[in-house]
Amino acid sequence: MKVELLPALTDNYMYLLIDEETKEAAIVDPVQPQKVLDAVKKHGVKLTTVLTTHHHWDHAGGNEKLVKMETGLRVYGGDSRVGALTQKVSHLTTLKVGSLNVKCLCTPCHTSGHICYYVTKPNSSEPPAVFTGDTLFVAGCGKFFEGTPEEMYRALIEILGSLDPETRVYCGHEYTINNLKFARHVEPNNASIQEKLAWAKVGWFILFLNLCAFVEEEPL
Repeated sequence: MKVELLPALTDNYMYLLIDEETKEAAIVDPVQPQKVLDAVKKHGVKLTTVLTTHHHWDHAGGNEKLVKMETGLRVYGGDSRVGALTQKVSHLTTLKVGSLNVKCLCTPCHTSGHICYYVTKPNSSEPPAVFTGDTLFVAGCGKFFEGTPEEMYRALIEILGSLDPETRVYCGHEYTINNLKFARHVEPNNASIQEKLAWAKVGWFILFLNLCAFVEEEPL
């Protein structure tokens, strides 16, 4: 699988997920539809699927425009408030993007219908990917707009924390440096936090070119 990170708005991330075997693609949280279609054209792939993590405008706000610009799209989400929704999913719902397997993980708290998407390639050694929206960021988590601390704990520790440690994490916003500064304030003697903050300050641009994190790194 191939994932292209598409920066959007001021600090959002959209992701173009490509199955290189079939040239079928999905877009995660397409808040800026024209930028999405430009990337689709650049890669020469067929966009078939919209994976919406939650209903907030900066994630789902481009859905209705995109389905008018590119007809026939399947739009998935876990909340009836998601624009242009064609199929509401629930915990452990599975779907396909070409030959890729996508498992829906219900992670309510930031919003009551928040979904993370866990993607694997059958019979392949490449690591899985998970698109976490506003549930998990690099060194942080989303605000509790519609949920409880207990729900966020379950989402982070029991659901996302149980994924393959090599899973690549693609989050919905770029909050890395601020999250790590807060973590350093809370744990000033944590060497792992100091090291990752130094990396983020020097190499923040890597986040725009590569992946955000690995599941195994986030408990540090």
